[in-house]
Amino acid sequence: MLTTELRLRVNGRGLREITAECAAFAAEASGGGDGLLHVFVPHATAGIVAMETGAGSEADLMAALDALLPRDDRWRHRHGSPGHGADHALPLLVAPSLSVPVLGGRLALGTWQSIVLVDPNADNPDRRVLLSFLPG
Repeated sequence: MLTTELRLRVNGRGLREITAECAAFAAEASGGGDGLLHVFVPHATAGIVAMETGAGSEADLMAALDALLPRDDRWRHRHGSPGHGADHALPLLVAPSLSVPVLGGRLALGTWQSIVLVDPNADNPDRRVLLSFLPG
């Protein structure tokens, strides 16, 4: 298994598309062959999704998360910015990892799918994402 680490800076609460970085790693690590790309975020307040981007879906996702995980004082976890406890409930809805098949050195994503880091936590702009390739 081959692994690399992306170090990302996310400005404020939001999303960061990482499809290009994932595709480049998969192409190099696979040598044009088949296998599995595993994407993992080692943070308690961020996750990874496969979603459509560029058509308003990003704002829809953040609005849905805000509706499901309101940023108010209901949370017992209270350090950090107001409502930060909601960030720690994120893994209930957005997993910290995603696996994508690699076929012929290319990610087998659907036509409109992109790999996106979901990060509602404004308190920590620096993120790590681990990419691992398991050959087929």
